[in-house]
Amino acid sequence: MTEASVEVVDLSKSYGEFVALDGVSFRYAGSGAIGYLGPNGAGKTTTLKLLTHLLRPTRGTARLNGVDVLERPKEALWDVGTVIETPEPYPSMTVAESLQLVGEFRGLSREVVADRIRSCQERLDLPPLDRRTSRLSKGQRQRVVLAAALLPEPSVLLLDEPTNGLDPAERVAVRNVLLDLKKDHLILMSSHLLQEVTEICDRVIFVNRGTILAQDSVAGIAARFRVTQLDVEFSAPVAADAWPRFEGLVTKVVPLDDRRYRLDFDGSDEGRAAILRRCLEVGTVLSFARSSLTLEDAYLKLVGSVGSQGK
Repeated sequence: MTEASVEVVDLSKSYGEFVALDGVSFRYAGSGAIGYLGPNGAGKTTTLKLLTHLLRPTRGTARLNGVDVLERPKEALWDVGTVIETPEPYPSMTVAESLQLVGEFRGLSREVVADRIRSCQERLDLPPLDRRTSRLSKGQRQRVVLAAALLPEPSVLLLDEPTNGLDPAERVAVRNVLLDLKKDHLILMSSHLLQEVTEICDRVIFVNRGTILAQDSVAGIAARFRVTQLDVEFSAPVAADAWPRFEGLVTKVVPLDDRRYRLDFDGSDEGRAAILRRCLEVGTVLSFARSSLTLEDAYLKLVGSVGSQGK
């Protein structure tokens, strides 16, 4: 059996002079979840549409499970489940009828479809199967669409903002399903929700203005950026007149509570050592550590650097 994989090579899409995607390349194989992260208009949905043959590339190649999407689209997409933009189930159909239709398109027997619908019903807490989809809430329709993508039990899932329109409880339910699926599926999911990507994904691709800014593991992204903040906790509040002693070492002091403070500095090891010495002179230090870098911090740094180069 071929290992599940998603690959794009120099993938580009232009509309006249407007470049929606510009030379994007990446490859992932095996199992796990990859977050495709960027603001609206960054090129995320364009990439997924090119991967699913909804758009033709201006240049470059897209492959699913080693099969060229442009040359052999049916074969490439046969073992792939997709949710692109905001698809809607047929409003005149019931939930069961809508999913049965998907099963027929996929060549599944009615018995297999019925069994998998029951599985999806448990996993995704689907609305009543006899209810017409026109009477469902936006979140309920989104769960039916996700169920349709999971019905054929594909090895690859391409999900465009999979929790869009869901309330907090529904988001948690879908997150738990994706965490379970990534153990033996390959998931590429676009999102603009940093917290969602942090909770679900093992690796992340940052994209902006149609180009990739960075791609790495979540931990690797954090390690690439120098953290320029320190969190220090004293055994007692620090007197206001003690902070002038840090001039030249820190650029800002932010109280987190009456004993914990966040200090901005130049990020160097020498500066960190000097600040620790000064803290020990001021009072008893209970903890002293670099502030953790979140995906949001990394993304803002990446976008900021691109913006500066463009000025």
